[in-house]
Parts: sequence; structure tokens; C-alpha cells
Amino acid sequence: MYYAIKHLHVVCVVLSAAGFLLRGMWMLTGNPMLSHRLTRVLPHIIDSLLLLSAITLAVMIAQYPFAADWVTAKVGGLVAYVLLGTLALKRGPTKPVRAGAFAAALFVYVWIVSVAFTKNPAGFLA
Repeated sequence: MYYAIKHLHVVCVVLSAAGFLLRGMWMLTGNPMLSHRLTRVLPHIIDSLLLLSAITLAVMIAQYPFAADWVTAKVGGLVAYVLLGTLALKRGPTKPVRAGAFAAALFVYVWIVSVAFTKNPAGFLA
């Protein structure tokens, strides 16, 4: 069961990143697909599965925020990623602000993945 949940989690990580990258490109180019219904709904489904699988894995391996430093770092990174992603795709007042938030969100996303691989709270910054 653990490996099935882990594989679901990894698939959701890849789909979420690909979707965010595509939506960011659409934002930068002004593509109307950014406001399509499927584009607005599908990321929430994927990210909900991602979060649910992450919580399930944390419980299965008994690694919790504030008990395991690398998990705490991932949760903090997730909060930063969500805030930056919201600024990039919805709330940024100008295109340069949105582009900067998009780049920062991608950086944070890669860092979160590196924390997962290394189990080090600094990830690739170590």
C-alpha cells in the first residue's frame, strides 16, 4: 500500500508542476486558455490528491511537521509556493510582478522536491 500511495504522490507532483508551468507560460503570453474552466478546476483536483497522498505518507512513515525537520521544511515551502503561485497566476498587479512570482514559485517547487529526495531541510541549498 505504501508504494501505491508514494507513486500516486510522485505522479501528482509531476502533473502539478507541469500544469503550473503551462499555466505560467499562458499567463506570460496572455493565452485565453488560462481562464478555461478545465484549467481552473483540474489543478485543484491534482493538488488535493497531492496533499492527501502527502498526509497519508507522513502518517504511514510517522514523519510529521515539527517532529521531522525535513517535513517541516517541505510544509513551509508548500506555503511559500502556494502564496507565490497565487501571486503569479491571479493576484499579481502587473506582468513583471507575476513573472517574478512565477520564477520564484518554480524555484521553491524545485527546492521542495530536493528536500524530499535528500531528507535534508536545506535541500539543494545544503
